[in-house]
Amino acid sequence: MSIIKIEDVYFRRGDNQILQGVDWEITEGQQWGMLGLNGSGKTSLLSIISTYEIPSSGEVEVLGKRFGSTYLPELRKKIGFVSSSLEKFSDFFWGETIERVIISGKFASFGIYEKVLDEDWVRADYLVKEFRLDHLEGKRFRVLSEGEKRRVLIARALMGNPDLLILDEPCSGLDILAREQFLEALEIATKNHVHLVYVTHHIEELVAEMTHVLLLKEGKVVAAGPKYEVLTDDLLSETYQVPVSIEWRADRPYLSIK
Repeated sequence: MSIIKIEDVYFRRGDNQILQGVDWEITEGQQWGMLGLNGSGKTSLLSIISTYEIPSSGEVEVLGKRFGSTYLPELRKKIGFVSSSLEKFSDFFWGETIERVIISGKFASFGIYEKVLDEDWVRADYLVKEFRLDHLEGKRFRVLSEGEKRRVLIARALMGNPDLLILDEPCSGLDILAREQFLEALEIATKNHVHLVYVTHHIEELVAEMTHVLLLKEGKVVAAGPKYEVLTDDLLSETYQVPVSIEWRADRPYLSIK
């Protein structure tokens, strides 16, 4: 089964051609990383697969639903999203307990404006424990460290049992300890039968759970496939436009400049 299927997609904003002839497919059980320089088209591609943008041309299918013949706001409920940019919405979460922040993910809202069922509290409690946040039960979001906030946000994204979870540079601004704690949470996410798309500038964040990688350059796909086939010196040097070498440690890649 295809989780995402993109065929010959072009995306233009004004006179700026951002994506050019992109083909990409994610199938069941795969976990993907996405790499590319600023301006390579990563953000636009994320906006399309998260249903917030429509391509200028080409075919897009997400979770079995084809754009143009499905109601996108309903499809959006099955897609979780975590980004460092969500911090700008932290005022909405500021006075809320972590449990209420997590529950708001069911409704894709900043705050809770619908009826919360008993089963919602049960799932929120399960996620609090899964992400090792139980020592923070009842705490307000505002008192959490940055790393704890990100773990709450990934739990929030899983509240609605999404089939697809998009992580857009989620470790941006975190120190090393907070980053590693967040990355450990990805194993929990995959145990919840969600498919990941993880976007980063830092290749070492592609933890062992990631199975495939997409490389973008100037709106075009350089390579897409199993990580050991794609994360090579030659392909990464082409993508980053500087000579690099790759080293693997504990199934994680590390990059150095030649």
